Amino acid sequence: MLLAIDTSAGTSVAVVDLTQGVIAERGIPDTMRHAEVVGRLIQECLTEAGIPVTALSGVVGGMGPGPFTGLRVGIAAARVFALGVGRPLVPVISHDAIAYGHYRTGHTGPLLVVTDARRREVYWSAYSGADAATLPVRIGPPALAKPAELLADDFAHAGMPRLDATTISAGDLGMVAELTFAAGRPFAADDALYLRSPDVTVSKNGPKRVS
Repeated sequence: MLLAIDTSAGTSVAVVDLTQGVIAERGIPDTMRHAEVVGRLIQECLTEAGIPVTALSGVVGGMGPGPFTGLRVGIAAARVFALGVGRPLVPVISHDAIAYGHYRTGHTGPLLVVTDARRREVYWSAYSGADAATLPVRIGPPALAKPAELLADDFAHAGMPRLDATTISAGDLGMVAELTFAAGRPFAADDALYLRSPDVTVSKNGPKRVS
């Protein structure tokens, strides 16, 4: 049984199990209040699932791609919760959860997952289909692009069915983790996929003096 947390778009939390599926899930589409709501959503999901934290075998963290500020809230929450309960962190790429949900509901064949990266840019991931374990087969890593670039004739995945997603389901994120483990496959790297440097940078002149 896993607790799953994703803040790469809105904030989503779920408790999942390989055999029972999604036991509890809560989500808020707001992309600005991750830190304010993630703790409450975790508590609500655990309460609805009716399980003690000791029943969890791991904590799934959505690794993005996503904006720096929002994405790191969910990853930090997953890491701290995993440390607190003495369970491993299970990293999953958030776009894989979007693709899994689409394949699970009947889509077959290629798929291009697209999410908002702000600044008139998008994050995208291409998939060739789902495998025997119903896991999406990604073609390379997620990438950042201008929307128009995805429509250009020289775009490598031009013509693929496109799914523009505004939310990520922590339930689907958790099920990707469960199915990946059941299939004996490696998880994603424990690295956040910001794909763009944070807006705030260290001054070249060093810290300012405080008088």
